[in-house]
Amino acid sequence: AILLCFSRYLLMALTSCVFCNTFGLSAAMDSKPNILLFLADDLGIGDIGCYGNDTIRTPNIDRLAREGVKLTQHIAAAPLCTPSRAAFLTGRYPIRSGMASSNRYRALQWNAGSGGLPANETTFARLLQEQGYTTGLIGKWHQGVNCESFNDHCHHPLNHGFDYFYGMPFTLLNNCQENKPPELDVALQAKLWLYSQIIILAVLTLTAAKLAGLIAIRWKIIACFTLVGSLFFISWYSSYGFVQYWNCILMRNHDVTEQPMRLERISSLMLKEAASFIKRNRHGPFLLFVSFLHVHTPLFTTQKFRGKSRHGLYGDNVEEMDWMVGKILDLLDKEGLKNHTLTYFASDHGGHLEAQDRSAQLGGWNGIYKGGKGMGGWEGGIRVPGVFRWPGVLPADTVIDEPTSLMDIYPTLVHLAGGMLPQDRVIDGRNLVPLLQGRAQQSEHEFLFHYCGSYLHAVRWHQKDSGAIWKAHYVTPIFHPPGAGACYGKGICPCSGEGVTHHDPPLLFDLSRDPSEAKPLSPDTEPLFDTVIQKIGRAIEDHRRTLTPVPEQLSVYNVVWKPWLQPCCGTFPFCWCDKEGDSAQNL
Repeated sequence: AILLCFSRYLLMALTSCVFCNTFGLSAAMDSKPNILLFLADDLGIGDIGCYGNDTIRTPNIDRLAREGVKLTQHIAAAPLCTPSRAAFLTGRYPIRSGMASSNRYRALQWNAGSGGLPANETTFARLLQEQGYTTGLIGKWHQGVNCESFNDHCHHPLNHGFDYFYGMPFTLLNNCQENKPPELDVALQAKLWLYSQIIILAVLTLTAAKLAGLIAIRWKIIACFTLVGSLFFISWYSSYGFVQYWNCILMRNHDVTEQPMRLERISSLMLKEAASFIKRNRHGPFLLFVSFLHVHTPLFTTQKFRGKSRHGLYGDNVEEMDWMVGKILDLLDKEGLKNHTLTYFASDHGGHLEAQDRSAQLGGWNGIYKGGKGMGGWEGGIRVPGVFRWPGVLPADTVIDEPTSLMDIYPTLVHLAGGMLPQDRVIDGRNLVPLLQGRAQQSEHEFLFHYCGSYLHAVRWHQKDSGAIWKAHYVTPIFHPPGAGACYGKGICPCSGEGVTHHDPPLLFDLSRDPSEAKPLSPDTEPLFDTVIQKIGRAIEDHRRTLTPVPEQLSVYNVVWKPWLQPCCGTFPFCWCDKEGDSAQNL
């Protein structure tokens, strides 16, 4: 009788415990959480402490991992800013939205280009907005601004579901900082300047010969040459000669507030804007997307952090970004929002190996993974940090070694907000909630397709019954110099043409055994070689059948500078202003 009574008591206690846990989890899941997204720019997976770096100090990002879930196979859908961020926002491969390029311009080049995220693409911000969220974007956009006029704002964040925008519609460049070598279209600028010099020399030679009586030529012809040369020079120098004014600007919603922007106060301004947004919307629900300008070149770092790290200016910049993360997390705590906020940290793609200044490395470190920014297939270009935290809902100090994608953020956020995914298009992302909570042990992704521009370079197959993660490379960049691991001297590796090697049969790796992609398999070393290649080949065919033709947003026409599309805080071309004044104060 005593044993029976004890058994009943134990059963009731267990039932009560399970009910309480389930009810608590259900209650947390039923309410719409605030959502805070941190996205770094060009950060390598090996640059932060929780992914193995023991020399760059990132205590705040590490705290997120300690209090939440760390993903070790978090994959960007593209190895460059514009297409990767398009995929992040839409949950779709960039080739589906036209944000994948077949030419050498693989990212937007100007604020005054006509390309950008199409208006018919539905971002997660739009879907959360429909579910009652107040949505804000602080920082980098790089998805275009205008289509046909300087104020149509067809690609602007406010036209893609964000209620509030403060930041750069473009991206940081060396051109944004004085005394830095130009970064935008350097090779083309050199050619244009050479042609201009040749024209000037020809005009001067003709004039001298005419004055010396050596040739019989009419002054009208010389004047014609001079006019053509002047128009040619003006046509290109009016854009490339003023990159700092055209591209390095800050906007608040539709208004330009700084042109050109002052880099020395951008960190303070971003923190101030993020804090203000959280305080205004603390009663929620809100979505705040903090899209860092760190750690893209020119690595402008405030004096407080300069010279503090053991990795030069790049390390200083990473540590400043981590400090900014910490200030925002501290504000969540102060406002009592920590337990009701899903926080996420990632990078848009791998570190930029070719970013160097003489012997100084200005780009990130991608750990044990081969390649980097711009390389569509190699892991170093696409494997990025991925950390989630939601106290009481997601387990703490947990590591998940399953293939996931930045595209997964889209369906995950829509699910948490209680929304419905669009039914009129393919969504490539998968809801991560079951995986993050431990209710699912494997990723829903069987295949992931790795594009470089519009060219398919590699495919990953997650063979779930064996645990193998096969990866087949059909195209790889040719490193310069050979064996260097990057395309030094070129700025970034190409996707096609003479700068790549096509592999038939493809290079095959099992990432579960060889994550560094150091030893390609062959039919002699891998009995399943032919079976795996055939399986991946059929997956490619199935994938390509889901693609439909769309306008290419990164065509040469769409990326060139068009003065009539230039955002301007004055009357074009007199575009300069500083509406921030002394409002930027450190928090």
